[in-house]
Amino acid sequence: MRYKISLVCLFASCSIAFSQGKYEGKFEQLGTALPTPNEYRTASGAPGNQYWQQKADYDISIELHDDTQSVTGSEMITYTNYSPDVLTYLWVQLDQNMRAKDSNTPLVQTSEVRDSLPSKIFDNYVMNDADFDGGFKIKAVKNEDGDALPYIINKTMMKVNLPEPLKNGESYTFGIDWEYNINDRMEDGGRSGFEYFPKDGNYVYTIAQFYPRMAVYDDVNGWQNKQFLGQGEFTLPFGDFKVKITVPSDHMVGATGDLQNPEEVLTPTELQRLKQAENEFEKPVLIVTQEEAEAKEKKKSTEKSTWEFHANQVRDFAFASSRKFIWDAMVVKINDKKPMAMSYYSKEGNPLWEEYSTIAVKNTLVNYSKHTIDYPYPKAISVHAASIGMEYPMICFNYGRPNEDGSYSESKKWGMIGVIIHEVGHNFFPMIINSDERQWTWMDEGLNTFVQGLTEREYYPDMPVRRGTPETIVDYMKGDTEFIRPIMTNSEQILQFGNNAYAKPSAALNVLRNTVMGPELFDQAFKEYAQRWAFKHPTPGDFFRTMEDASAVDLDWFWKGWFYTTDHVDVSVSNVKWFKLKSQEEGVEKTVKTKKGNIGKKAESSEKPQDFSDGFQEITVMNTEDQFYGEFMNRLDDNTIRKKYADKNLYEITFENKGGLVTPLVVEFTYADGTTEVERIPAEIWRKNESEVKKVFAKDKEVVNITLDPGQETADTDTEDNYFPRKESSSKFEQFKEKNSTN
Repeated sequence: MRYKISLVCLFASCSIAFSQGKYEGKFEQLGTALPTPNEYRTASGAPGNQYWQQKADYDISIELHDDTQSVTGSEMITYTNYSPDVLTYLWVQLDQNMRAKDSNTPLVQTSEVRDSLPSKIFDNYVMNDADFDGGFKIKAVKNEDGDALPYIINKTMMKVNLPEPLKNGESYTFGIDWEYNINDRMEDGGRSGFEYFPKDGNYVYTIAQFYPRMAVYDDVNGWQNKQFLGQGEFTLPFGDFKVKITVPSDHMVGATGDLQNPEEVLTPTELQRLKQAENEFEKPVLIVTQEEAEAKEKKKSTEKSTWEFHANQVRDFAFASSRKFIWDAMVVKINDKKPMAMSYYSKEGNPLWEEYSTIAVKNTLVNYSKHTIDYPYPKAISVHAASIGMEYPMICFNYGRPNEDGSYSESKKWGMIGVIIHEVGHNFFPMIINSDERQWTWMDEGLNTFVQGLTEREYYPDMPVRRGTPETIVDYMKGDTEFIRPIMTNSEQILQFGNNAYAKPSAALNVLRNTVMGPELFDQAFKEYAQRWAFKHPTPGDFFRTMEDASAVDLDWFWKGWFYTTDHVDVSVSNVKWFKLKSQEEGVEKTVKTKKGNIGKKAESSEKPQDFSDGFQEITVMNTEDQFYGEFMNRLDDNTIRKKYADKNLYEITFENKGGLVTPLVVEFTYADGTTEVERIPAEIWRKNESEVKKVFAKDKEVVNITLDPGQETADTDTEDNYFPRKESSSKFEQFKEKNSTN
């Protein structure tokens, strides 16, 4: 059968195809799904000219009791109201109350009886920490003069009533005294707590959420006083901190902020080594050696020392303390800044930690700075803590413990380096680019996992890829949707936390960077977002809008599909047709034979071709009729156009969207001479038909194989139908292809 095709319609759709009754509007704008722009947050995604945020400054004194594993503390909070609203009360977060006797956390956890469970799991599963007396014991809430203030505690939130309304531009200072018992992380879990070492009878304390913290009041939610149940993390305002920490005098303390009194808490030798580290760019300097730490493990001083730290423009404060700590440090050059990279670790972490930790901190600061903003804080600390990865400003707690004999596997090494990069990276997301973790976990975990991947590929090319890339998210994306939620789901309602909040957003950003936008365009838009929202409170809409505003790429279809639905990418190469132009000489047709001796052969059956072995189909390109020129007086030369395509191989490929998520098409052509070529088609090809599209490709050489998404960069969940011919094609054609590839 011969095809007669107009020149106008040869390489374009001659009619618009619609998915009748199935149109889902995947290319419609997000519209009302995003907040209405205003003077606080603009339609461009930038902070508005009236943007405001509150400030909370802290003056804190605490004591860590090594004999009872408890904390006592007092604080003065100065809260400044920069909002246009008048406030009559303040909300304070009491996150330790998640472990209180009346906590809702164990009540809302589901459980069931199983016929066998390890005792530790069984105890937590059934008793829900009933034996642990956790939670804050609030001793006083008072004004600057020490007079009591009225307050009410609702689980993990405390409402403090103000004696007078707090107006715009005004500040109010009040104090809180408290104490609480530190949880054993081995028994009770948790982001903060202690680890006990029975062989030497010592403790490592990694302490956070240890003080009553101001909740966020902003233009989006008013007070963000959503209860802390344990999964959704923390939302906090920026402020300045002055913190005094009293510990046993043989403890080493690593904390948020600058140490103000090193001469009082460090030995002359330690001071000298610290100054040496401040000028060492190549490798870490040991400030406290393993031999010195082991000696302190045995003596266990009963004296006390007070370490004082100051930190400006941070949203939180955390610290680690132990006499077991080895301490090393080096300086990092980031343009005109020279932050310190540090690690604190017990002997149980060596030799892994001494060799790899601080270098990983350095690499993270350098690469994250390249993709966001120059790291603004004076230091970044990695602390060795069993079975955890958790982040705070300037300090994080990370797993990675070798065997008792010091041996370790490659998996253990890469796992430790990966978690250090991830947790140090959290200094940028959300400690600086300060998103609402309680509501949107993906805004810190997903973005951070993405930049973590960039850092690993930059500095550790041999590291196995574990998650956050298109090829590693496939199993999750094609899973049962009953157990999957959209990325845009509140932290407490996420079903598969790691996949939903970490891996899928990161995979999406990899697709966006490498396949949709290209690295250059993506990187400058991503950096624009980081610079716009550094030390501010961005929302998802601010991120979505900035990425479009800074790139001139309409990405609403991308956000809708990847972030608001559970659709997945599954595109099939459902049909391929091979055409050649029928030769014409002075208007008289001249037949051209295919390799197999057939004249423009086309199968009469309705079956789709399985391979190229039946040859091409001939088509006739007619002269262009006047009606196609409209009012134009000029005319094209039909014979010139026919000659242009006379020797071309035309391949009409039908792509079927089975997964529902629209995607760019990456098509690889393998030619008979063994060479390959990749063509990239933007996702907008689906804009008029989201179920099936056809595209004609003109090639000088004969194609023997077509592969969709050859590099697995779009997260296609079924690659078996990404090939033409299919991989299970007849051995006869495989021989045909091999012969032509060889020739």
